[in-house]
Amino acid sequence: MSLKNYPRIHTKLPGPNAIQYLEKETQFISPSSTKGYPLVVKSAKGMLVEDVDNNIFLDFTAGVAVCNTGHNHDEVISSITGQAGTLLHMSGADFYNPLQILLAEKLSVICPGSHTKKVFFGNSGAESVEAAFKLARYHTRRNIVIAFYNAFHGRTMGALSLTASKLNQRRHFLPLISEVIHIPYAYCYRCHYGLTPNNCHMACVTWIREELFKTKVSPDDVAAIFVEIIQGEGGYIVPPKEFHTALYQLTRDYDILYVADEVQSGMGRTGKMFASEHFDIIPDIITLAKGIASGLPLSATVASEKIMDWIPGSHASTFGGNPVSCQAALTTIKLLEEGLIDNAARQGAYIINELKRLERTYPIIGDVRGLGLMLAIEIVKDKETKEYAIEERDRIVQKAFLKGLLLLTCGRSAIRFCPPLILSKNDADIALSLFEECLKETIESR
Repeated sequence: MSLKNYPRIHTKLPGPNAIQYLEKETQFISPSSTKGYPLVVKSAKGMLVEDVDNNIFLDFTAGVAVCNTGHNHDEVISSITGQAGTLLHMSGADFYNPLQILLAEKLSVICPGSHTKKVFFGNSGAESVEAAFKLARYHTRRNIVIAFYNAFHGRTMGALSLTASKLNQRRHFLPLISEVIHIPYAYCYRCHYGLTPNNCHMACVTWIREELFKTKVSPDDVAAIFVEIIQGEGGYIVPPKEFHTALYQLTRDYDILYVADEVQSGMGRTGKMFASEHFDIIPDIITLAKGIASGLPLSATVASEKIMDWIPGSHASTFGGNPVSCQAALTTIKLLEEGLIDNAARQGAYIINELKRLERTYPIIGDVRGLGLMLAIEIVKDKETKEYAIEERDRIVQKAFLKGLLLLTCGRSAIRFCPPLILSKNDADIALSLFEECLKETIESR
């Protein structure tokens, strides 16, 4: 793959080889997943992705916020290649795995809080949430769980019960776990209560205390509140610090577990190892996946040793904590600590300033938000009415793909920017230039 003159698109997209794979896809692959555009990947390195027709794209998706160290980082490849030659698998559910133990020790140190923590390893974000759901009920002996509208926690039945992001994710799967109550998140750009940050007094948290707990639910029956520190698929929504402060205090007042879903926001993406560090929160349970192992399947559910008190046999995973994945995670954490987290903060600050410049220029941009390299803009038809501009948003993302820039949607009409944390200013400038072209063309075609 050439690292010069990128992105480079030399065929009409999708190209002829891609079309052949797409035709087979319709025959043999489940149609349940959602694909935004016809990208058929052959290889990737660093910030670049090459498709089966040798087109080269600049990746601002990081494999959906997974490849935080960039695609196929040399140190990650070297570490997993060496481990693959030694041991591919011995189930951590039945045997002792030194790499699991070393990784658990490292996570205990780097996760918020000075107390000793214990770790359950799975394979995906949904699995880490399922484990946290079960652990919360097991430890507290309580049944009810509170989650938020626009939340995405996964698609397995327990995680799906917490999810309230898109209707298609829940349609025809009922009944789900009934003891889950959803409430509005601190989506200040579109406040559920019609208030402004200056006069809301954290109504979205106050409502729990003053209404929910006095009319419908006894706090003594609530096991946990599951919350994305920054909502991911729901729109990359960054709440004010006061929201998490008030929510955390609520859980302390009623002895409720505060469960932080950091599947997407964790592992350096926001310019700190965990997004909860921005809010000075020490969660009772943290769920991790995506960026933890640079693309290999791995998840972790981390809790204090006091909370992780379930007995042998109560929860396990055959493949969770695979030795190759654990080795990748140890290398990934090393790279994050050696500079990638700082780079995420630095490049993220630059990009958000540039996006705010575009916001002042293009009325189609209603809001710019994010931390580190977890950034989003919300596309609207009109800044005053804030009417969702879904078609325009989708058109921008499609245009970007045709120009060689990979982006993802989120929320109802937002676009997310979640590139690998190796991002350089030059890469950022190329992406911003292409993105502005797409904005102009979309506005001109309205």
